[in-house]
Amino acid sequence: MLNYEVEPSLLNPYVPRGTSLDSFNGRTYISLVGFRFCRTRLLGRFPVPFHANFDEVNLRFYVRRKAGSDDRRGVVFIAEVVPRRAIATTARLVYGENYRYSLMKHRIETEGLSKTAAYQWQVDGRWCKISAQTVGPPKHPGRGSLEQFITEHYWGSSGQRSGGCLEYHVSHVPWQVCAAATAGFEGDASSLYGHQLGTVVQRRPDCAFVADGSPVIVFRGDRVQ
Repeated sequence: MLNYEVEPSLLNPYVPRGTSLDSFNGRTYISLVGFRFCRTRLLGRFPVPFHANFDEVNLRFYVRRKAGSDDRRGVVFIAEVVPRRAIATTARLVYGENYRYSLMKHRIETEGLSKTAAYQWQVDGRWCKISAQTVGPPKHPGRGSLEQFITEHYWGSSGQRSGGCLEYHVSHVPWQVCAAATAGFEGDASSLYGHQLGTVVQRRPDCAFVADGSPVIVFRGDRVQ
């Protein structure tokens, strides 16, 4: 997970109605994330042949919304890239997310306590790459840390053309994380993320780490006006 501090004004056009930007110590972040879906089931119940295991790379930021006494901290995806057209189409229809199809590949290697992870995807026929090499064992993020802020958002929000947003709950145990000795992005994804955000991800990230992941349940969403 590569994390970059950005000016809030860059994200205002993407903030779904009814939510507001979430911040950490007064700072606003986007994250470029690569990971593997494994043993995936549609709506948690229906396996899809030949589409259970696949890569995804997404660019996200963080919002919050008051729902009664509940302060819901959520994620908004600017773009999500997957290697199967059917997956992209289904995700757009079910969750209203901005999924794109692209050729993709990954490499994950472990040597002792060190892990190297890299994900690649094509934009305009050219390869982009996100990579990280960890140092030390995984551990739960410190309370009040940026790593905890990034990993512990348990809602998803997507803006709708009709107004309002689609909000859905995401359930998983708190993830352990490994610090990254080296990490970064290579390539040009401006046509995918827009010129300004595309330029942001090309610089050195302000924070980078690798999360160990876990089983995740994504519940059907509800429309919020």
